[in-house]
Amino acid sequence: MEKTEIHGAEPMAAESGPTRERLLEVAERLFSERGFAATSVRHITAEAGCNLAAVNYHFGGKDQLYEEVFRRRLEATREQRLASIRQTVEGSPSLEALLRSFATAFLEPFVTTSEGRQWHRLMRRELHEPHLPQGMFVGGIITPVYEELAAALVRVAPGLDLETARYCTLPELIEHVVLFSAAGVRAAAVRRTEARG
Repeated sequence: MEKTEIHGAEPMAAESGPTRERLLEVAERLFSERGFAATSVRHITAEAGCNLAAVNYHFGGKDQLYEEVFRRRLEATREQRLASIRQTVEGSPSLEALLRSFATAFLEPFVTTSEGRQWHRLMRRELHEPHLPQGMFVGGIITPVYEELAAALVRVAPGLDLETARYCTLPELIEHVVLFSAAGVRAAAVRRTEARG
């Protein structure tokens, strides 16, 4: 599958020098702790140990720095999830193994590392106080990952066509989520009852 670029303004400077990386790391932490509005360029540059002009030089301003923080995390998250799906499918897995692998790749980073928890906090802040270009999440991570998952489902579930597989993977289809979740809960209840009996 062709690599999808994260939508949004391109950073002014593409070089990956130590100052640029420090600014990104400090900005991510401060944006996740304080939110966009409460984090000033002065806070970021002071903690990164550089002058105020560094944000404009490397990113073009606070808004573009914020977008770049998200862009790099979204790209890393997307690639990690795609790699997990592809690696799992290579081993001719069962449907359950594929879904377990995807669920693990989806959730584990948010709970197992401090960096993952920081990223989760930052995403929650963005949901409550949006500043990103519209479509950045959908075009940058949701669509490519769910397209890859749909293709993998077709491979491991004989008889499933791509259109139905896409329908099964779209997170906004609440009724399907409810249906799949209810079936899983009922199956777990039956297993538990059988284990006791």
